[in-house]
Amino acid sequence: MASLPPSQQHTHTDDPAHETPTAVAQDLAQSRESGLAQAPECERTQLTGRQRFVVAVTFFSMFFGAGNLIFPPLVGALSGHAAVPALVGFTISAVGLPILGVIVVARAGGFAHLSARVSRHFSLILGVAIMLTIGPLFAIPRTASTSFEMAVVPFLPSGARPWAQFAYSVVFFALAFVVAQHPDRLTAVLGRIMGPILLVMIAALFVACLVVPHGPFTAPTGVYKHDQLIQGFLDGYQTMDLIAALYFGIVISANIKELGVRDESRNRAETGIGGLWTGAMLIIVYGVLGFVGAVSETFHAIDPTTDTGATVLTNLTSHAFGPVGLAFIGIVFVIACFNVCTGLISTCSSYFHTTFPRMAGHRVSYRVWSLVFTLISLAIANIGLSAIIALSVPVLEFLYPIAIVLVALALFGRVFTQRFPRAYLWTVLGAGIASGANAIRGLAAVFGAHLEWLDRACALLPLQQVTLGWLAPAAVGLVIGIAISIAERRRAR
Repeated sequence: MASLPPSQQHTHTDDPAHETPTAVAQDLAQSRESGLAQAPECERTQLTGRQRFVVAVTFFSMFFGAGNLIFPPLVGALSGHAAVPALVGFTISAVGLPILGVIVVARAGGFAHLSARVSRHFSLILGVAIMLTIGPLFAIPRTASTSFEMAVVPFLPSGARPWAQFAYSVVFFALAFVVAQHPDRLTAVLGRIMGPILLVMIAALFVACLVVPHGPFTAPTGVYKHDQLIQGFLDGYQTMDLIAALYFGIVISANIKELGVRDESRNRAETGIGGLWTGAMLIIVYGVLGFVGAVSETFHAIDPTTDTGATVLTNLTSHAFGPVGLAFIGIVFVIACFNVCTGLISTCSSYFHTTFPRMAGHRVSYRVWSLVFTLISLAIANIGLSAIIALSVPVLEFLYPIAIVLVALALFGRVFTQRFPRAYLWTVLGAGIASGANAIRGLAAVFGAHLEWLDRACALLPLQQVTLGWLAPAAVGLVIGIAISIAERRRAR
């Protein structure tokens, strides 16, 4: 992890204005009561196998939440006998890109340092947008609404849903708020208890599907009738893992540092290993859930326009196991969603606590930020899962291309940072304009409006028909950025 200048290094102080996101990440990593951090008296050159496994399970638990549970089964159900290419595409965007994000952010010393290569103002604006997206506006509310759909709705009498959802959300977020007040204990809770329980329960669901007789897999339906690889890639956006990884990566690095691996090169290597372990677990689990979805579709066909992955799993468990199966899968969802909810409340509150330590002249503590985000999430969670997903799609179609561009450029950081620094600004600008236009179209469609002039303009972009119209503008921006960098270097001679 890149060294920070003295003004940005962590110092113990009671004034949050002097803390940085990296400092908070280091505080999050101090698992003094978890048994993970053993306060080594000398530096380690590498982690033990057990430490690597527990760290990987911890961050698997932070990544694996509502979207990770509901979208792979939906991909499997809709793609049917073409599930393999669909799941490959899904894995590229839902696993490959987030793991690359973890690695490049650790190398850059934090996402703020990486995005500042575009500009400091851009870094702040993008950071706030990402935090609100993976926080109180979409991802955190989705954890409560998804787990409610799976754990409570199947057992509700008709007419009791609104009040039951509100009561469930209150209890769910109250418990998550309490756990998030002890971020230094997340590794103990997620890595040692909740994460392993979740993995065992998913494995049990897979084994059950192997022994349940089912017919041949169905033909692809809905958006998966054609271009299954591309559609799987696009649906991988819905996990939100890439934009979450841009901030989780520095936490992984800080945890490893607290375990004794303080040498920068070795820390980066261990961060990469931890990311690969997490990625391997995600690939296996997505394959399992995709298979489960394909099996479910043979029992009960879903409506591609209205049903979600939650419906897919409910159909399977109710058919194969009855009420016991519904209760089992409901518990799986509650555990997974609760894990991610606590991690996201902690991450978002830490970011705002350090970025905006004072509002209107008053000091705003971590606890106040976490309370604000919990209450906002409580309100939004009650609009329903389908509405949250519909609203999140256009926003993610805007943020994901920008995040992909930053990660791709950071993979060749020395080349672009030292030789072609303007490439960051212009490539992001090109991708941002195109993806922003598509996001506006998507939001308009959610509210029943159609911007025909914008539809015609976007249709001119290559690959627009597969929602990758941002690639060409990004490539043009890259060329412009390189040309400007070369011109500026020549003028400076």
